[in-house]
Amino acid sequence: MAETRKIAAILAADVVGFSRMTGADEDGTLARLRALRRDLIDPTVAAHNGRVFKRTGDGALIEFRSVVAAVRCAIAVQNAMATRFSAVPPDRRIVFRIGIHLGDVVEESDGDLMGDGVNIAARLEGIAEPGAICLSEDAYRQVKARLDLAVTDLGPTQLKNIAEPIRVYSLAVGKPAQAKPAPVPAPEKSAPPRLSMVVLPFANIGGGAEQEPFVDGVTESLTTDLRGYAARSLSAETPLSPTRAKPSI
Repeated sequence: MAETRKIAAILAADVVGFSRMTGADEDGTLARLRALRRDLIDPTVAAHNGRVFKRTGDGALIEFRSVVAAVRCAIAVQNAMATRFSAVPPDRRIVFRIGIHLGDVVEESDGDLMGDGVNIAARLEGIAEPGAICLSEDAYRQVKARLDLAVTDLGPTQLKNIAEPIRVYSLAVGKPAQAKPAPVPAPEKSAPPRLSMVVLPFANIGGGAEQEPFVDGVTESLTTDLRGYAARSLSAETPLSPTRAKPSI
């Protein structure tokens, strides 16, 4: 059989607890799943230019040309599923896990896809929380700037039968991303207050005119001494500036 290698975005989806549901009500479960595929899954995949290349009973493997289209399709499906089954009892709800990977795949002549790219997507689906979407690091890198959902970095994860750990990111559908707090601007440096001291002239209580020069000299000397002390004790930004007032005596 002829084969072609290519890079593709692979979406793997599977119903949570399908065996339990069919064990309790096989006919009802299968009928709901068929209706779900007809009314929701297949139209949504087609709207995002996806191609279902394999069905697995309760799940599907879907190829997309871009990770962006795959993630948009997955989000649309999960949101629609939550709305559709919101009033259904929990034990009868159909809930999907979804995994998405971008990687190398082998396309057979009949359109089937195989290889690590498919296997990793399937393993990511297996570790996803019910109703959530798990992305490999390769897939997440393509869409991280476009996501407005809450994202959890699960770190390097060892997936079953995959040789090397894969860094995994989980998208919580229906939970918006937390807004990043705006950076707090640094407070502007304001000039420190200028301090001043007023030295009032000494009163000439003796009354003699000959004492006036002495009184003025004491005032001038005290002002000069305080100005020198301020220059030695305070920085240039906070000078202490003695000022002489000259009220009449």
